Amino acid sequence: MKFQYLQTQSQRAAFAGIFVILLPNFLPNLFDPLGRAYPSMFSEWNAPSPKHIHLLEGALHQQISEKQQSDIWSPLANQGWKPCLDSATVPFDSEKSQGYIQVFLDGGLNQQRMGICDAVAVAKILNATLVIPHLEVNPVWQDSSSFTDIFDVDHFIDVLKNEVSIVKEVPSKYSWSTREYYGTGIRPTRIKTAPVHASANWYLENVLPMLNSHGIAAIAPFSHRLAFDNLPKEIQLLRCKVNFEALVFVPHIRTLGDTLLQRLRTSPTTKIKGENGNGNGKFIVLHLRFDKDMASHSACDFGGGKAEKLALAKYRQVIWQGRVVKTQFSNEELRHQGRCPLTPEEIGLSLRALGFNNDTRLYLASHKVYGGEARISTLRKMFPLMEDKKSIASEKERAQVEGKASLLAAVDYYVSMHTDIFISASPGNMHNAMLGYRAYRNMKTIRPNMVLLSQLFLNGTMEWSEFQQAVENGHKNRQGQIRVRKETQSIYTYPIPDCMCH
Repeated sequence: MKFQYLQTQSQRAAFAGIFVILLPNFLPNLFDPLGRAYPSMFSEWNAPSPKHIHLLEGALHQQISEKQQSDIWSPLANQGWKPCLDSATVPFDSEKSQGYIQVFLDGGLNQQRMGICDAVAVAKILNATLVIPHLEVNPVWQDSSSFTDIFDVDHFIDVLKNEVSIVKEVPSKYSWSTREYYGTGIRPTRIKTAPVHASANWYLENVLPMLNSHGIAAIAPFSHRLAFDNLPKEIQLLRCKVNFEALVFVPHIRTLGDTLLQRLRTSPTTKIKGENGNGNGKFIVLHLRFDKDMASHSACDFGGGKAEKLALAKYRQVIWQGRVVKTQFSNEELRHQGRCPLTPEEIGLSLRALGFNNDTRLYLASHKVYGGEARISTLRKMFPLMEDKKSIASEKERAQVEGKASLLAAVDYYVSMHTDIFISASPGNMHNAMLGYRAYRNMKTIRPNMVLLSQLFLNGTMEWSEFQQAVENGHKNRQGQIRVRKETQSIYTYPIPDCMCH
């Protein structure tokens, strides 16, 4: 009887386990395992504890010297380069336009910015009139924000009026040329085969004839559809002018951004040396690139245990159907190669090692963090003055951007443009965009040495002093020093020498 009882109990436990595993399949809305913007319920049930306790203890009790503080907060010295954007020698004559160019841009805010810059350049190459680019609904965040919701369209047109003709919408004779029209069949005015990083000649040979025949051409998709090399200097300068001068956010985004900047610099709780209460306090922006998409695509282990591994594996299989090359490597191999995004705990330890302490004002620029507050609790312990949009702006102040991922990202982008120091937890589009903008303005940006940091974190016996010294030494030349663009590299990430001159 006792054996039967134990067997029955064992069967019940097994059925209960299977039920918990299968329940999300029958009630997806309850668990939302595929919700890209939300942390996994499984990881929240198993909130990860700190993985590097010995380093955390050292970070919380470290003493920062005055020299360290002075070095880390000091602005970049003048490096001998300045913006150099005068490109048009003869104003554009709209009456000589070859026709109208439409582009449809996908991706997030930073990808769309690059696409807009390239679209202006292509219009210039073809001597065509550009229709304000159409922004596709973002499949990750389900954001339908348009160009005019994000960018000041009148400023955009005015800054570029001598370079290229731009109109807000197609003329009435082409009113049929819509996104819906191109989504319902093969159309003679749509180009779907524009190669990635196409040359100027490709556009002249393949798109110009279409303009001559139909008066209009639509290119979709258009992400990364113009090469970075072997283009006329005036085209390169034009791309820079669009990125750094023509694309500014709409007034209400700039107003909210300025409000955040003022509060970050004047908060009475900030104790950074040099704070005088008049808006001169210093702060850093940390772009915490740690959402569920990133975590699952990286194929790394982030310390959430078996439940988190299963949740990420399932998400990866459904979203990418297993097409994640990194899954062929073990977690240790990926970390040795520096291919695992830093967790909030790891980037926090890195910042403390660089000389930032618990008096440092830190602004968190990110969307939903995978794992929620539980995931960033250790980071908050190291930086108790950490803020984000919700903590320093009221619900009323955020009303025009709340629930709109592109507008929320634009606010973070604006604050990141003006911070004393910017750092991203892992390389990505935001990191690349800020690297380029802040190089253009000669502002400090710390580039994490992913290979070094990953290998340091794999060493489970390293003492804090050794870790701190290794991190500091490994980042001395990664704080905004000039890097000249190499062949095939992005002009938007490395604006020298194309956008700047001595």
